[in-house]
Amino acid sequence: MAKVQFPNPHDVETIPGTEGWERMYPYQYPFVTDDPERKAYEENAFWFYDGLHYPEPLYPFDTIWDEAWFLALSQYNTRIFSVPPVFGVDHRMINGYLYITPVPVKDPEVIQSRIAHFMERAGYYYENWNALEAKWEQKMKQTIADLEALEIPKLPEMEDLSVVKEGLGESTGYKLLKAYDNVIDLGIRCWQYHFEFLNLGYAAYVTFLDFCQKIFPDIPPQRVTQMISGIDVIMYQPDEELKNLARRAVDLGVDAEVRKGTDYEALKASLGGSDAGKQWLAAFEKARYPWFNVSTGTGWYHHDRSWNDDLSVPLSSIGIYIDKLHEGNSLERPMEAVQQERDRITAEYRNLISTDEDRATFDQLLGTAKTVFPYVENHLFYVEHWFHSVFWNKIREVAEIVKEFGIIEDVEDIWYLKRGEIRDVLWDVVTAWATNVKPRGTYTWPKEIDWRRGVMKKFQEWSPPPAVGPAPDVIQEPFTVVLWGVTNESLKSWSDIQNVANLDDIDSFKGFPGSPGSVEGKARVCRTVADIGQLEEGEILVAPTTSPSWAPVFIKIKACVTDVGGVMSHAAIVCREYGMPAIVGTGHATKIIKTGQMLKVNGTTGEVTIVK
Repeated sequence: MAKVQFPNPHDVETIPGTEGWERMYPYQYPFVTDDPERKAYEENAFWFYDGLHYPEPLYPFDTIWDEAWFLALSQYNTRIFSVPPVFGVDHRMINGYLYITPVPVKDPEVIQSRIAHFMERAGYYYENWNALEAKWEQKMKQTIADLEALEIPKLPEMEDLSVVKEGLGESTGYKLLKAYDNVIDLGIRCWQYHFEFLNLGYAAYVTFLDFCQKIFPDIPPQRVTQMISGIDVIMYQPDEELKNLARRAVDLGVDAEVRKGTDYEALKASLGGSDAGKQWLAAFEKARYPWFNVSTGTGWYHHDRSWNDDLSVPLSSIGIYIDKLHEGNSLERPMEAVQQERDRITAEYRNLISTDEDRATFDQLLGTAKTVFPYVENHLFYVEHWFHSVFWNKIREVAEIVKEFGIIEDVEDIWYLKRGEIRDVLWDVVTAWATNVKPRGTYTWPKEIDWRRGVMKKFQEWSPPPAVGPAPDVIQEPFTVVLWGVTNESLKSWSDIQNVANLDDIDSFKGFPGSPGSVEGKARVCRTVADIGQLEEGEILVAPTTSPSWAPVFIKIKACVTDVGGVMSHAAIVCREYGMPAIVGTGHATKIIKTGQMLKVNGTTGEVTIVK
């Protein structure tokens, strides 16, 4: 097989008109050529585009979550749990898009020396998983409560008299600086907790996968994931709340009113005049906290507003469920059928094991994988959705003050500044407020933000290559395979496609088999949550990736195809729970497929065919 080739990271050209874009991001992120040692390291590593988390370029401020997981994941692998075969994951950026590479432990003696530490440390967590996870949940709830309670003080014309008469000795300017620092600190702390369990959760799954592939050499990864399917997790609860509200609307006889529109204020006025309407509105308000703190995207971008920020999104989904009820359809996930299939597959493979020792190992590893699986999904609700939704709005409160002092024209301009730059701006603001002069930033930042706005637009029009650097002969790093869907086969497919002059000439391509089954249907390409409202019954969803807030569409579609993701990605997990085919990690599906084309999707083999 010919060697798979991707561009040298240093050869990717800067988009004309964006020269100097590097200053928008932390200085360690761009690929560099001025440091020979770092340059050699960068061009000898294989970097793949992290479209799973970043389907579009990063705004300067939004880089905060990448910095947070850059630290958190890597520290747990390298310094805390001593994961034997891999240190952390290194990060770089090209034209605003994130590229990552796992850093392997190359010396066999070092790997061996790390095993004992891993067994002691990770073993403690596995043995005490439920108790530690309960403790984790309390820590996360407290972190979110601290964030929700945190006040961003407005700068007064004159401090309250209590500052004098109570001898407080602190000004609002000082408190504003401290409040911003606290918001950022809570964000970084939240991500420290995020990875306390996540690496171990994936490690338990990949250990079980590795054992299964050794005793059943031909078993597809998808079969192994089916053995841990059919487990309820709280990440499905926001969607369950919408289904309950749809049922409640029908039971109370207010479904026609609820179905009329997605303007919540108008709906409140419409329903507020009847007892039934008031009951439904009360149920709606009760469901909002905390369950509507769900991002409409991945939660990694400031513009991924939550359901609470845009109530038209959950109202639209409730409308879909009301229509389903009117058609006589069930809203339940086929949990019982999924569990029966899970148990059948498990028993089938278990019966093939020839020794008691291997059978005991199989049972133990499967039990651990089932124990840790809920965390792998549940943490998403607490971190990427609930915490992030509150966090973005706290930063908007900071932006209101910066706008008030004339440094930005619009609150949403704040995202063009790095988190450190915002702190500098706040120092400019509070010292100007203290001395009653004009902040320097009113002159310097507006033109810089205008330039950055233009750069971001050019970044968004650019198409990042799926990978850069030399592809490895064999990809074994488990997270890379199961979460991002990067395998030698997917690299070959990505390479073949990038060498095609006209994407319209492609009539078939492959991805990672995420959920079994085969269907044929019309494609609907949805790049954002705004697009999913156009999905029609029985279509095949084609998307860069999916997120939990997209859950209502899975009751309408026949299958799902994504650009990024592996067998443990959201799209693959949810499709298995709904018993429908999924192909993930195709690299280019949203570029190749056009809405309205007829597709054949084989989730068992990973093959997508465009029917001419």
